[in-house]
Amino acid sequence: MTAAESVDAIVLGLGVGGERVGGRLAEAGLSVVGIEAQLVGGECPYWGCIPSKMIIRAANLLAEARRIPGVAGASTVTPDWSPVAARVRAEATDNWDDRVAVERFEGQGGRFVRGAGRFEAPNVVSVDEQRFEATRAVVIATGSAAVIPPIPGIADVDPWTNREAIATETLPASLVVLGGGAIGLELAQPFARFGVAVTVVEGEHHLLAREEPEVGDLIQDVLTAEGMTLRTGVSVAGVHRDGGRTVVALSDGSEVSGERLLVATGRRADLAAFGAGKAGLDESARFVEVDEHLRAGDRLWAVGDVTGKGMFTHIAVYQGDLAAANILGEDHEPADYHALPRVTFTDPEVGSVGMSEADARDAGIEVRTGIAHVPETARGWMHKTGNEGVIKVVEDADRGVLVGATSMGPWGGEVLGLLTLAVQAKIPTHDLRTMIYAYPTFHRGIEDALRDLAGS
Repeated sequence: MTAAESVDAIVLGLGVGGERVGGRLAEAGLSVVGIEAQLVGGECPYWGCIPSKMIIRAANLLAEARRIPGVAGASTVTPDWSPVAARVRAEATDNWDDRVAVERFEGQGGRFVRGAGRFEAPNVVSVDEQRFEATRAVVIATGSAAVIPPIPGIADVDPWTNREAIATETLPASLVVLGGGAIGLELAQPFARFGVAVTVVEGEHHLLAREEPEVGDLIQDVLTAEGMTLRTGVSVAGVHRDGGRTVVALSDGSEVSGERLLVATGRRADLAAFGAGKAGLDESARFVEVDEHLRAGDRLWAVGDVTGKGMFTHIAVYQGDLAAANILGEDHEPADYHALPRVTFTDPEVGSVGMSEADARDAGIEVRTGIAHVPETARGWMHKTGNEGVIKVVEDADRGVLVGATSMGPWGGEVLGLLTLAVQAKIPTHDLRTMIYAYPTFHRGIEDALRDLAGS
C-alpha cells in the first residue's frame, strides 16, 4: 500500500447527499476527494426518483385517457412501453452513464476516485491501492440498498428490485410485488396500467402502512378497482419456479404467482461494507448515529440514507448543506425533522408531514383530528373522475398547532406545501382557519378539514 495522501476532506459515497456536501466543500476551497464505486448521483437519478416518476407520468396519462368516457367524449388507448423505456434511458439516466455528474463534481473543484472506499483507521480511507487521510473531515454518504429478505427459495428465482424494474425494456405479462409500501406501489400501479397482471403481497394489514389508516383503505379500493390483486396481512413462506412462473407460497396456505417477482420490502445501510468499525462505529448498527450537526465522531460526519433519518433525496440534500456548513464553521440551524415531508406518487398522490394521529397519541399529545374527503370538496366534485382522496390534519389540542397532516388526492404532493409550512412554523390552527383559500382549488380542502377539526 502507498503512503496516505493528505487532503482536507474525504466524501465516501457520491449520491445526492455526498455530491452536495462534497461540492460545497470543494467550492469553499478545500481539497476534497469524492469516492464512489457505482454511479455519481446515487439511486435517485438512475433507479429511483427521476426515472420512476417518468414511468408514473406515462401511466397517469393512460389513466387520464381512460377517464374521458362520460366526461369529454370517447377514447381508445393502446399502451406502449417502448417510448417509456427509451425516455428513461435517454433523458433520466444517460443509459446509466454518470460522466456528466462526474464532470459536475470535478467542475466544483472536487477530485473523483472510482472504487469501493473503506476505512483503514479513523480519517484514513483506502480505495484499491490508493490511501487518503483527511485532516479536516470525512463524510460518510454511502446510501442504502434494497433488502432481499431471507425467504426460502428466493435466491433461485432471480427476483427484481427497483433497479431491474426501472431498467426493463420489456414488460412481463404478470408480476408479483412483495411489499405494499411506497416503492412497491409506485411501480406496481404503473405496470398494471400498462397491462401487466399485478399482485401485491403486504405483511401489514394496510397498504402504505406508514401512513394514516384512511390512506391505506382508500388506496386499496383504488388499486382493486383498477384490477390489481392485493393480499394484505399475510407473510411469504417460500418461493419457487414452476415452468415460466414464480410461485409465492403465503402464510395462510394460499399461493400467488407471476412471470416475474419484484421485491420491495425496504432498504438498509451496510456499515460493514465500508469498514465502519475502523472509524470507531458499530458495524452491526442499522444506521450511523449522528447529532444535530450530522457529526458521527471526531472529524466524522454522515449524511443521507446511511443516517436513517428518512430515505429521501430532500433529506440527503438538507443534511448535506448542514454538514458542509458545520465543517466550514458557518453559522447554521441544527437539524430538525419535526416537519419532514414525504410524497408517495401513486394515483392519487399521498403527501404527509410530521406525525400521524397514532404517532401523536403515542407521544402523549392531546390530539384532535379533522378530515375532508376530496370528492366532497368543491374542486373534487368538479374533477369527477380520478378524484379519490382525503385531507387529514392532526392537532396538538393543548398548543393549538398542527403536528402532522396528510393530503391524499390529485396533486396531493403539491397540496402538502401549505400543510408542511403550518407544521414547520407552528402556525396556530386559528390562523389557518381564518385564512382565505382560493376557490375552487384542491388545497381549499384544507379549510374543510380545519372546519371538521374545530367541530371535533
